[in-house]
Amino acid sequence: GVEAPQGLGVGYKSEHPEALSAHILQVKGSVDVPTSSTSTVCVPRPWAGLSPGAPGSPSMAPGILGGNILGLRGIPRQFFLQVFETLRRIGETRVGDAVLGLACLAVLAGLRAMKSRLPRAAHVELLPVRVSYLIVWTTTTARNALVVLFAGLVAYSFQVMGSQPFTLIGSIPQGLPPFRLPRFSMTTPNGTIPFRSMVEDMGVGLAVVPLMGLLETIAIAKAFASQNDYRIDPNQELLAMGFANILGSFVSSYPITGSFGRTAVNAQSGVCTPAGGLVTGALVLLSLVYLTSLFYYIPKAALAAVIISAVVPMFDAGIFRTLWRVKRLDLVPLCVTFLLCFWEIQYGIMAGMLVSGILLLYSIARPPIKVLDGDMLLVQPWSSLHFPAVECLRDAVCSHALTASPPRSVVLDCCHISSIDYTVVAGLAELLQELHKHGLSLAFCSLQDPVLQVLLSADLEGFQHFPSREEAGEALGCPWCSPGAGTPGCC
Repeated sequence: GVEAPQGLGVGYKSEHPEALSAHILQVKGSVDVPTSSTSTVCVPRPWAGLSPGAPGSPSMAPGILGGNILGLRGIPRQFFLQVFETLRRIGETRVGDAVLGLACLAVLAGLRAMKSRLPRAAHVELLPVRVSYLIVWTTTTARNALVVLFAGLVAYSFQVMGSQPFTLIGSIPQGLPPFRLPRFSMTTPNGTIPFRSMVEDMGVGLAVVPLMGLLETIAIAKAFASQNDYRIDPNQELLAMGFANILGSFVSSYPITGSFGRTAVNAQSGVCTPAGGLVTGALVLLSLVYLTSLFYYIPKAALAAVIISAVVPMFDAGIFRTLWRVKRLDLVPLCVTFLLCFWEIQYGIMAGMLVSGILLLYSIARPPIKVLDGDMLLVQPWSSLHFPAVECLRDAVCSHALTASPPRSVVLDCCHISSIDYTVVAGLAELLQELHKHGLSLAFCSLQDPVLQVLLSADLEGFQHFPSREEAGEALGCPWCSPGAGTPGCC
């Protein structure tokens, strides 16, 4: 067994030290405590909760299935090992756990389907009809708690008869952790480890773990916001999570972040406002003080069924087809993230961020540039210019202006450019000099005020600008840019 942190009670040991946070508190339907008007965090949650062990992550599915539904012990947390060990040891399945887990899944699926087809109650209905509607609505809404309660009663009945075919949660320590300052040193048999050494031992984890927590929380909040048609304020979510972690450190809490699986259970249980978190938190505190002995008989298979039934409907397979039809390039970060999450969820999220960043930088570094060739070259970037795009713009201008026979002067139409940075200004200065060496001119037209102010402040040698491309064409002697000659592709 692994000794749990003091936030779970003194002397608590279990083969699954996360049982209290990941399983027991699910009896009330969820353990998520809203941090603001939209998203939620779970209290407590271990550092390991950011690993593939987090309920709701793809890599956790075989572990929940094999370790809880089938009653197999010693299933590793890594996805591929989970699949291998579950298939290899399928013959060791505990019949009781498997039957109970599958039965709970079937009941939860049936009640969920019943609620989705439940019509709104009419106020003019007779009292017996309204009472019947209320009973059905309550049963379907509280299905998670009712299934766990029923499973606990079944397990208790077997215990009374002298046999126990189910894997139970087991003993849970009673009471609340003391309120005190967080520890900045740790005592071991070999001496005292100072705070500096503890920080050094964490290494890159000191930055990676909080980053993973932030990403997971925002991802969960946005996922449920899009499903339930409301908006979130990411700054508010991150501030709330920061305050929750600071205050939680005074009661030996695990690091707090969003939990996809438990938030899904919350949503499936009918929680619609942050007030649900207050109710859940109060019930958790009362349960830790008075009801922990009753949790002993809760089967893990029933809790696994609750998590599975809440998470599975969240998987949107249609997004692959939608992205294939709308923009196939967006499938790249989606597939990279999805596939790597089977290995480690943190690797999946980090890889998805990296791929998305690369695609974003590529679009910035290679902006669409329209080039119209004639007696004079008209170059029109279709987005703002930032430092990665300087070389792309220079290549587009030089490859057309200098290789033409004879070489042509250039009019740079800036109607779509709303901002530039210093590197772009330096690149434009070099471009002016390069064209000047070949006896060519570069004129700017349709400059927006912020961009014009930056260029004027830079005091570029040979800089000339005009309100419109027609005036620029007249100044440089371009016949097709002059009035009456037509302006193909003008803004």
